Amino acid sequence: MLLATFKLCAGSSYRHVRHVKGLRHQTMLAIGQELNRRALGEPAPSAWINQVQHRNSLLGSQLEESLYSDQELAYIQQGEEAMQKALGILSDQEGWKKESQQANGDKVLSKVVPDVGKVFRLEVVLDQPMDRLYEELVDRMEAMGEWNPNVKELKVLQKIGKDTVITHELAAGAAGSLVGPRDFVSVRCAKRRGSTCVLAGTATHFGDRPEQKGVIRAEQRPTCMVLRPLAGSSTKTKFTWLLSIDLKGWLPKTVINQVLSQTQMEFANHLRKRLESSPASEACY
Repeated sequence: MLLATFKLCAGSSYRHVRHVKGLRHQTMLAIGQELNRRALGEPAPSAWINQVQHRNSLLGSQLEESLYSDQELAYIQQGEEAMQKALGILSDQEGWKKESQQANGDKVLSKVVPDVGKVFRLEVVLDQPMDRLYEELVDRMEAMGEWNPNVKELKVLQKIGKDTVITHELAAGAAGSLVGPRDFVSVRCAKRRGSTCVLAGTATHFGDRPEQKGVIRAEQRPTCMVLRPLAGSSTKTKFTWLLSIDLKGWLPKTVINQVLSQTQMEFANHLRKRLESSPASEACY
């Protein structure tokens, strides 16, 4: 379908581009009006997830295909689908069970999702504005190994537009010697919609990053991090992280559950320390 569009005659192509730009303009106006309308109220969790999904779908449908190769479009679509899947899991409030909770309120919940498996949900409140978290988790993504000891290295292999990247992550071993080093190749996308930021990802294939000897290639299932200002405070952020991973290898489920739940708690602690010790960049939104 995409190739057929590109083969239209010059006059038809020009009208098509004008039509696409017109649709994009109309879409952005509609989204802006919707954001302004909702600015006075705080939607329920399922409502804001639906808003992000709907706006994301509208924008995705207006991509100017000529800007990307077929492979790049496939990566973009994969990231969009992972975001939709992850947000769909978060929107279902039923069936979550508490795995652990700290005195400061940080908690990890879990449940089993059909066709996905067991997923984990970290919920914390950070004493930092949302833009500061976005800067650290997206703009400074490759620096994660500097402050999170569970990550040895995180590299951006390819950037596709302003929202999508392909990454390679090398994770340290965990649970003593029970879980050896893992690595992940993932497509990640970041979307900002009004007062909500969603960072989503899933496993993908990238030819320039084959498996390494002595390291198990694990797979990240559809996952996401959601950043939203805490109700009534623009200087605090509600941070939610949906984690779903296939660690591969021969590991007991009890070990996997312990490792993933502990990893989320440790991530929250390391992120909080990083935000407190590292100043925001002047490029922060």
